[in-house]
Amino acid sequence: MRTIMRTTMTFAVALILLLGQACNTKKEKKQENMASNPSEEAIFPKGELGLAKNFTGNAYNYGLVANDSIYNTLVGNVYFEKSARSNWHLHPSGQILIVLDGEGYHQLEGQPRQLMKKGDVIKVPANTRHWHGATENKSLTQMYILPKTENGFVTWLEPVTDEQYTSKN
Repeated sequence: MRTIMRTTMTFAVALILLLGQACNTKKEKKQENMASNPSEEAIFPKGELGLAKNFTGNAYNYGLVANDSIYNTLVGNVYFEKSARSNWHLHPSGQILIVLDGEGYHQLEGQPRQLMKKGDVIKVPANTRHWHGATENKSLTQMYILPKTENGFVTWLEPVTDEQYTSKN
C-alpha cells in the first residue's frame, strides 16, 4: 500500500511540475508574439492597407461607424507601423484623434510637431492642414472621428517629408 501511495504522490508531483512548465512556455510564447506583433492585442482588427498616395509607410484603416444622414459622423481606427505617417491633409469640419496604443506624432501646420501617447485626445480644427503617424520606434493605434460629414471628409495633400517628420519645430 505504501508503495502505491509513494508512486501516486511521485506521479502527482511530476504532473504538477510538467503542467507548470507547459503554462510558463505558453505564457512566454504569447509575450513573444505580442512583442513581435502588437496588433494581436488590438481592440479592433488591423483593417485595410491605406493607399500609398496618402501615406508614407504602412497604415491600416478599419471603419467603425459608417457615415449616414442621421449622425453625419465617420469613426474608424488606424494602425500605423513604426515611422508610418499620413500626408498633409485637412477636414472641412475638423477631426478628433484618440490614441489607443503606442506613440505617435501629430502636427498642425505652422506649429511644432507634438508627441501623442496612449490616452491622448487631439482636436484638429476645421480646415487645418495637419498630419499624424507613428514614431520611429513605436507603432501607433488611433481612433479618428470626423463630425459633420455633410461638409465633406478629407482633402489629401502632399507627403510629409522626412525633414518635416523628424523636425521638432
